[in-house]
Amino acid sequence: MAEFGFKPGSAFLFGDIALPVRPASPAIPAKYAKPLMKEEHIEVEGRVTTVLPGTMFRVELTNKHLVLATICGKMRKRWVRLTVGDRVKMEMSPYDLNKARITWRLK
Repeated sequence: MAEFGFKPGSAFLFGDIALPVRPASPAIPAKYAKPLMKEEHIEVEGRVTTVLPGTMFRVELTNKHLVLATICGKMRKRWVRLTVGDRVKMEMSPYDLNKARITWRLK
């Protein structure tokens, strides 16, 4: 990264977001330094409208937008059941606003 004008310990520009860069060590050259954090998820709430096969759900957000959602691994492990009408909290990637991961079942 030094060859592109980035110094170890500075910020790596990713679109409009500056990500901090891990400082270089003798074992890892500066050109292989990686960003410290990933892109932040968008947390939204919605209501399950349709249960689809394969632990997939059609969820309507509060702004009436429909997304395709799947349950997270911990919910699968704990056998959390979701039905039509349940309120859920989800994480969405800023890159694809049509898909989401259900992380919490609300009361």
